[in-house]
Amino acid sequence: MFGQRRVDPTPGTHYRSERVSAVNGQYFFSTREGTLEGPYFTRVDAEREIGSYIRRMMQANQLAASRVY
Repeated sequence: MFGQRRVDPTPGTHYRSERVSAVNGQYFFSTREGTLEGPYFTRVDAEREIGSYIRRMMQANQLAASRVY
């Protein structure tokens, strides 16, 4: 996928990969920040938590941007 995300300084190629993986019957998801979140009992749980993780990160960014120094 070639394009430019809002936070990227220049256009580039971005490859999509599967974010959910299974290890020993437990499910994890990987983040852009390079962390592995989990474990979760089912793939559905892990996929649901991806949405929650994104909301938390967006909320944290908004709080950080609203701080006045």
